Amino acid sequence: MEFLNTVITGTGSYIPSRVIDNSLFAKQTFFEKDESLIDSPGEEVVRKFRDITGIAQRRWVTEDQTTSQIAAIAAERAIESAGIDRETIDHIILAHDFGDVVNGTIQTDLLPSLAARVKHMLGIKNPACVAYDLIFGCPGWVQGFIQADSFIRSGLAKRCLVIGAETLSRVVDNYDRDTMIFSDGAGATILEGNLSDKKRGVLASATVSHTEEEAYYLYLGKSNAPESDPKVRYIKMHGRKIYEYSISNVPHAMKMSLDKAGVPIEEIKKILLHQANEKMDEAIVKRFYRLFGVHPNIKEVMPMNIHELGNSSVATVPTLYDMIMKGDLPEHQINNGDLIIFASVGAGMNINSIVYRQ
Repeated sequence: MEFLNTVITGTGSYIPSRVIDNSLFAKQTFFEKDESLIDSPGEEVVRKFRDITGIAQRRWVTEDQTTSQIAAIAAERAIESAGIDRETIDHIILAHDFGDVVNGTIQTDLLPSLAARVKHMLGIKNPACVAYDLIFGCPGWVQGFIQADSFIRSGLAKRCLVIGAETLSRVVDNYDRDTMIFSDGAGATILEGNLSDKKRGVLASATVSHTEEEAYYLYLGKSNAPESDPKVRYIKMHGRKIYEYSISNVPHAMKMSLDKAGVPIEEIKKILLHQANEKMDEAIVKRFYRLFGVHPNIKEVMPMNIHELGNSSVATVPTLYDMIMKGDLPEHQINNGDLIIFASVGAGMNINSIVYRQ
């Protein structure tokens, strides 16, 4: 018996060269959402921030770069990694949140779509290669992966390019300490249908969406600075609510996908979780294993790059996977046959999870 599997055949990422260290925020004046001054010393604010999030540095693009440009770089690297003819790509799915925001402006540019721009920059001429954007919050790349798997299994596509790219540095409020969380980056994968006598690649997936009170845990709002222009809006979040929502709901979404896959939790080698907050991610993984009565070695099962790269939204999971596959995180390896989970949570609020056999 043969199985049609959706497998990753190529990976690529772009990590901006501009390093923004926590120390650069030590002299910054921060305000609460009610515009009251945070009068703690800057060094103390930064120290508490690192203790909670694990972030010491983040990467921001240079002034001349945009989201679509870094997406194209990551895509080019994924195509090269897969060793394929780019004209044979059926779908380009590009996940992002804010489009191209040119340095010095506050306007989101989505005309044409970023995926169309990437197809143009890659020089793909094939009109049957369909390029479109996916707006799904931080879980966008994982959702693009799930969509590509559906296209491949239904026979509507044989090969897909799925990209997650974002430049959050263009939409942060310098007077909001949450600014320190956000970063820029891009990750891409080539997904292909593969016939095999064994099940591998995507074994199962799950997606959930909560849009009552949770819909606006992440939103656009005015600067925290007093007397700021309310017409100029920046990325904002209710951090405590997101934390509580995530640790309560993400483990169950991960369990849904694992139950669908019908494999024991003991087989999991790695969990590639959205790099949002170190303590939150650790709590999610611990609660996930607790659902099965298992106590994992967190450092062994959960790779992280948030300490140096920060939270680049849709780019965190594909970038993390690419870094592992390229040997850039030598303490972690993913080998043929390994069972891994991709999972993410973010604006919407949306959660998704994929169980994948390497």
